[in-house]
Amino acid sequence: MTTNGHTHGTHASNDSFNHVVPLLINGKEVTNESTFDVVSPVSGKLIWKGSSVSKEQANEAVEAAQAAFPAWSKTKPSFRRDILLKASDILKSRGEELSEYMDIETGSTEGMSKYFNLPSSIEQLRDVAGRIVTVTGNILVPAEEGKSALMYKEPYGVVLGIAPWNAPFILGFRAVSYAIAAGNTCVLKGSEMSPRCFWAIGSVLMAAGLPDGVLNVIFHRSQDAPEVTSAIIEHPFVKKINFTGSTATGRIIAAQAGKFLKPVLMELGGKAPAIVLKDANLEKAAEACAVGAFMHSGQICMSTERILVHSDVAEKFREALKTAMEKIYGKTSQAPILVNAPPVQKNKKLVEQAISKGAKILAGDLNAKERSDTRMRPIVVDGVTKDMDLYQTESFGPTVSLIVIDSEEQAIEIANDTDYGLSSAVFTEDLAAGLRVAKQIETGAVHINNMTVHDECGLPHGGAKKSGWGRFNATAGIEEFLRVKCVTWSD
Repeated sequence: MTTNGHTHGTHASNDSFNHVVPLLINGKEVTNESTFDVVSPVSGKLIWKGSSVSKEQANEAVEAAQAAFPAWSKTKPSFRRDILLKASDILKSRGEELSEYMDIETGSTEGMSKYFNLPSSIEQLRDVAGRIVTVTGNILVPAEEGKSALMYKEPYGVVLGIAPWNAPFILGFRAVSYAIAAGNTCVLKGSEMSPRCFWAIGSVLMAAGLPDGVLNVIFHRSQDAPEVTSAIIEHPFVKKINFTGSTATGRIIAAQAGKFLKPVLMELGGKAPAIVLKDANLEKAAEACAVGAFMHSGQICMSTERILVHSDVAEKFREALKTAMEKIYGKTSQAPILVNAPPVQKNKKLVEQAISKGAKILAGDLNAKERSDTRMRPIVVDGVTKDMDLYQTESFGPTVSLIVIDSEEQAIEIANDTDYGLSSAVFTEDLAAGLRVAKQIETGAVHINNMTVHDECGLPHGGAKKSGWGRFNATAGIEEFLRVKCVTWSD
């Protein structure tokens, strides 16, 4: 089936650079003359163009969602459930196609796209579909005799979901699936770095039978972000916003939403610590830290940024970490690819500045020559201190700090010495010690004897401090998009 030049089931490699990824507004694919280039970080070449939404079209998308809301909000849970379940089946059947979009647009590996993003997104759709029927109200008992009350849960209306490029399917579906399941309608604003991935989300849900206007998918040129985003946030039909992305951008969006008194759900940046206590299984801890730090080239908000290892086992852990690094990211393997060149430059500058202040490279080569400026091999920086930029700055790339600590108390102090609070890890053979430390770390999640990168649809996910507020996933994810209404009456 071909719609506006899109052949469902056709892989990205079969497309020419003349292809333009359309918007999805009110059930129709819209291709604009105003476009932006999409350049693959793998080849450095133009792969296709994306239609750039105008302010007027963004308002049309909001109005289409508003028009669809009355009917959609009244649909039965089983109707919404069946659409989401069908979408999960379609997503599975188109897995090869969609994972290739992600690989070519973001530079991800098959491990990240085909074997993580796609399966997790399929499970997410199935999980939220099954939870729809759990949304219930309550019978309340007022204080006054002769009165009764009910508590309803009802959808907000139009929800704006803003999702990033680094895990476009997990985070893109998440930005709309819980809201749609709760009876809301949505505008999904996807990153210009991976427009075809976001187009695919709309394509899958439309193919599953989602009515026109319930989901509208847009993207735009980077320079148009302020105008388009502001127009949607201030639109009176938009009742709630959810955003996943950087803390810097989140701060802007929160300020705009606050101006119009609109609630916001946010998952922002991180500076995830991994604490290695002296009784930890060092080989397992080292491998988890290596994967947690450098999976997807370190471009995950939960990526391990600081490894805090007890002085009693520091030397043994260093050797174990170097062994794990060689095993997973050895010199014969290809250098990880980042989404574009600026994050490579940023990470190199962070390492250079740390070295200038006395840190040393434990693993990796800062001067390694790669095939392109979007590639960078993992680097472990030993001896990072508070006066170094790498100590506080979220690298969002293939660098990690190693810091030696002398006690649990010091580990907790350093782990909490950051504006961020998304994820963390503790490695120990003593569960009581792990729980004791976990209770004192200021993050939305703590993983004992597992890496900091952990997000599954059955567990609430979100941050503390400047890593955001509210929770995606599970029952909490649906509840985020429902508001409570109390109705009382005299008997």
